[in-house]
Amino acid sequence: MNYLKILNNKEKAKIEEKLGEQFGIEKIPGIILQRGEERLFLFSGNLSEKEMNILEKLAPIERVGAYFAKIVPGENGIRLSIEGSQILSSQIKKNIFELDEKQAEEWMKGHELPIKTGSHGFLIMKYGLDFLGTGKASEQKIGNFIPKNRRLREKQR
Repeated sequence: MNYLKILNNKEKAKIEEKLGEQFGIEKIPGIILQRGEERLFLFSGNLSEKEMNILEKLAPIERVGAYFAKIVPGENGIRLSIEGSQILSSQIKKNIFELDEKQAEEWMKGHELPIKTGSHGFLIMKYGLDFLGTGKASEQKIGNFIPKNRRLREKQR
């Protein structure tokens, strides 16, 4: 079953530790909820954990809070969503890739960037003051995870 799980303090600390290693993030503000094996949501509203558990038993809750990250088991890492990179932007201190204007436009269109970064793994994509989610650096490129419905459309000629 694809149930909603509220992470306890120990589980939350593991997520914070991993994000600290990857991006320098120290503290996640709010409650972390997990849907399935991978999707993480951040909730900072007025419902207590007890109230959310009661609601989940009464009727399945599709989502609570903002989707902010995905656990990527094979990579032994966590990939922040666009919102996750923006919510935690003030704490992100490492593995940031600065884009120029042309690269940012290509990125937001969903294209991979043919750039050799010298690193492997997840990078936070940033243009100016804006955080644009997470890419995955490999030998020859930075892979893009922007969902199709969030991409900029190509200009018609």
